[in-house]
Amino acid sequence: MPRLLIPLELAPGEKRVAATPDSVKKILALGCEVSIEKGAGLQAGFVDQEYEAAGANVVALSDLKEWRKAEILLSVQTPLKSSLLNLSSDALVVGLLSPYSNSELSEVIPSRKLSAIALELLPRISRAQAADALSSQANIAGYKSVLLGAAALDRYFPMLMTAAGTVQPAKVIVLGAGVAGLQAVATARRLGAVVYVSDIRSAVKEQVESLGARFIEPPSIEEKPLESGGYAKQASESFLIAQRQKLSDHLSESDVAICTAQVPGRNAPLLIDESMLDRMRPGAVVVDLAVSQGGNCAGAKYGETVERKGVKLIGASDLPSTVPNHASSLYARNLVSLLGFLIKDRQINLNLEDELIKGCLVAKSGQILFEDLINSGGFN
Repeated sequence: MPRLLIPLELAPGEKRVAATPDSVKKILALGCEVSIEKGAGLQAGFVDQEYEAAGANVVALSDLKEWRKAEILLSVQTPLKSSLLNLSSDALVVGLLSPYSNSELSEVIPSRKLSAIALELLPRISRAQAADALSSQANIAGYKSVLLGAAALDRYFPMLMTAAGTVQPAKVIVLGAGVAGLQAVATARRLGAVVYVSDIRSAVKEQVESLGARFIEPPSIEEKPLESGGYAKQASESFLIAQRQKLSDHLSESDVAICTAQVPGRNAPLLIDESMLDRMRPGAVVVDLAVSQGGNCAGAKYGETVERKGVKLIGASDLPSTVPNHASSLYARNLVSLLGFLIKDRQINLNLEDELIKGCLVAKSGQILFEDLINSGGFN
């Protein structure tokens, strides 16, 4: 019977938890034993008594024996190095492990002979949809980004007809039509804004227009980026320059810009440069969801709101953690779905012939399988 352990998340500002009382019941049904650290779910709205009622053991992880007993560690972000060193050899760590920039994890894996699954690398195949944590969390980020933009804006979002006259709706431009971008479109439309969308892939036009937004066609040049495995590929610099030129006119008339464009393992593309910001009106708002990867907007700073010539630049990379209850619930369901592929006959089965497991297994029994983790050094 595999023993699972869920620790309290210790990353600054992280309020999510990797299991909920509901997910604990489903994990137990797979034939596992579940232990959770005291207070691990409190900031997400789940108390210890609920976990105990669901069948989990609530434990103090100051006790080294609890770490040693764990065969699978479920986390949101990578636990501290000192915590990972407490695990027994051959334990499996599962979470959003930042595999492109996690030098500490690459050091601990060989020394403790750990296995590790990074949910960021889960293949975009139909079988894996229910386990797709990036999508579930990006959905929340897209929703919350619009609320931040609306709260910071000096205008209404919807059109209002009042005795004093008609107020025109806000114009919102969303950069990137992935999961976060499409949710931002849907949320901004619900609030009554007129929404435009820019993306390097012409193929997303139909999705954008189905949500009631207007698609800004990408530049008409020969070298057009496509996508790989469900993710946008890195565009060439010449393409990005042409795209920025086209965007500049739209931004000069916009009230809010939501930046969501990211490429796995690469710096985020710069989509809004200084000259484009100069053309935005004072009072406009830019919400940059890619700021932790360098940012789509010049001048955006991680975790800060910067005012530049009257334009507010909001650096917001950790938005799912600001909606911790629903974010944790969705994330926990993702993990339950993944465990359904990992646990067979009450045994952990890391089957490398299964493309789902092979795609996200970054290490097995101390051997690092994901080359970028070996060479991890953060984003340049």
